[in-house]
Amino acid sequence: MTSVSSDVEPPPRGGPGRRLSTFFFSHSRARLGGLLALPLGWMLVIYLGSLFLLLLASFWDTEPFTSDVVRNWNLDNYRRLFEEPVYRNVAFRTISMAVYVTVADAVLAFPLAYYMARVASPRSRNLLVVAVLTPLWASYLVKAYVWRTMLGEEGIINWLLAPFGLDGPGYTTAGLWLAFTYLWLPFMILPIYAGLERIPSSLLEASADLGGRSVRTFFKVTLPLAFPAVVAGSIFTFSLTLGDYILPGLIADEQFIGTVIYTDRGTNLPVAAAFAMVPIAVMVVYLWGARRLGAFESL
Repeated sequence: MTSVSSDVEPPPRGGPGRRLSTFFFSHSRARLGGLLALPLGWMLVIYLGSLFLLLLASFWDTEPFTSDVVRNWNLDNYRRLFEEPVYRNVAFRTISMAVYVTVADAVLAFPLAYYMARVASPRSRNLLVVAVLTPLWASYLVKAYVWRTMLGEEGIINWLLAPFGLDGPGYTTAGLWLAFTYLWLPFMILPIYAGLERIPSSLLEASADLGGRSVRTFFKVTLPLAFPAVVAGSIFTFSLTLGDYILPGLIADEQFIGTVIYTDRGTNLPVAAAFAMVPIAVMVVYLWGARRLGAFESL
């Protein structure tokens, strides 16, 4: 019996792309590393690298006559921040403003987020979400200059208060507080809304079945479960207020950390770099405290 040779050619061997995909398919860790290489590289080189250089610059010095940076390692810049009252006052003013803005946003955001998550109909909820997101589509500078116009002598705030014989806050710390509260309010509403929406209705019904009234249910069930969401929103409002320098320069008549850093960066870069460590240290302490309180456990 004679064998008949087949005309079918053997399948071609896989090319480089096929071999590479086969390698990643069989090595899950290599696949994960390839996916995270670009974002992690950006974070390590661009973000953390720039912070590291900023930290190094805070230990340098400047030439008194030319203002050139001299790499003389010392702690004089940090000593200057603690010894000179002006820097302490600016830091206290900025941190206080961040606290006031965070508290105001939390007080304003919680009722609205609760209504959106637990009371409003689906159609009303969607409209409210769009209304909260709409200010985020506008440019930050546009909103900043709008608030500067509103707080001016001929602004709409004075126009509304004139019939009552009152004046608006103007270009003061109170006016800056109002502007900051408006700017960062969506960043507080959205996390709280998401946190309240995740609370099972069965827990609220169980509290009612056990005799808990609305106020008691709110403080014993709703608020503790929504606390991590409030902390998440406060991280945005607190940190954004600490680092902002544009709005204080447009509205406030007092110095804040951001404006001092912006002013000193050209004349005394090491001092500006040392002062920039203050909001970073404040946020590290805040995040550590929030974690110790268990605020991130159910996020």
